[in-house]
Amino acid sequence: MSSPTVGVLALQGNVREHLAALTAAGARAVPVRRSAELDAVDGIVLPGGESTTMSKLLDAFDLLEPLRERIRGGLPAYGSCAGMILLAEEILDGRPDQHQLGGLDVVVRRNAFGRQVDSFETDLEFDGLTGDPVHAVFIRAPWVEKTGGEVEVLATVPPVAGAGEAAGRAVAVRQGPVLATSFHPELTGDRRVHGLFVRMVHAA
Repeated sequence: MSSPTVGVLALQGNVREHLAALTAAGARAVPVRRSAELDAVDGIVLPGGESTTMSKLLDAFDLLEPLRERIRGGLPAYGSCAGMILLAEEILDGRPDQHQLGGLDVVVRRNAFGRQVDSFETDLEFDGLTGDPVHAVFIRAPWVEKTGGEVEVLATVPPVAGAGEAAGRAVAVRQGPVLATSFHPELTGDRRVHGLFVRMVHAA
């Protein structure tokens, strides 16, 4: 089985960490900054960063519509933190000039962890991953407030000390070839989420 080519949107955020995680998971990982590079990938990762800035940069680099079209056409996509916000159909506490890529029938609250519990770490049971729970690092992260009928919830925050209003919230979701997490698996050295996405790209 040949290695799929997976792009990482390289406008802002943890680009290098995602490239390393994808490579470790068996993909040919490449940075994407222009539409010609987007045309050459089998899947795309939208890293963490600042979602309003990323949406403006997508527009400035003429990537907004091409990326929207490819996701609509079935391109596998994985968004972490700000990437989750970009993939959501609807956001709460967003800015009126913020662009959405779509792909996930979810309502996401932007910076939910920022106001409630700031940075937060916990272990998550993650459907579809074997082995130990996933150690999740949330940094001014969103959470999912509502999911459509075709969205699969893969992980929720357990009711642990310090979770506060985050307890029970969905923080990892999937809809067909689109995956999103509120947290940053690229920062922990655990490659299983990236491995899951690489398998999704193979399957597509």
